[in-house]
Amino acid sequence: MSAKITRINPDRLHETPGYHHITVVEAGRTAYLAGQCPLDRYGSLVGPGSLDMQIDQVAANAAIALVAVGALPQHVVRSVIYVCSDDTDVLGAAWRRLTSSVIGPAFTTASTLLGVAQLGFGGQLIEVDLTASLPQ
Repeated sequence: MSAKITRINPDRLHETPGYHHITVVEAGRTAYLAGQCPLDRYGSLVGPGSLDMQIDQVAANAAIALVAVGALPQHVVRSVIYVCSDDTDVLGAAWRRLTSSVIGPAFTTASTLLGVAQLGFGGQLIEVDLTASLPQ
């Protein structure tokens, strides 16, 4: 039996570009993924200077992490996206690339997109933090 996940956009709140304002999980186990970084399996930064390449690596890493706990992108109930930029066009482009990636359905849930000054690894331009409600 899977947990029941309901995504809600109240009529009195603004329209969103694909995410939902509220995600409710009725029951089940939860997996909290560490922030997924644009590192390859050997710990090397992928795509220095290329946000698109780093997004693709983050998405691939997140897909692997979700599969490791028996989850799919649609089981994600919360996402936080950190992008090293204060440019809203860059942030929007990052959002669009993530939502069209292999983990795109993860971003239909309650999501937050932040522009930040710096992330943990030198040259890192993006990090994605996911929480998933695991199927039982």
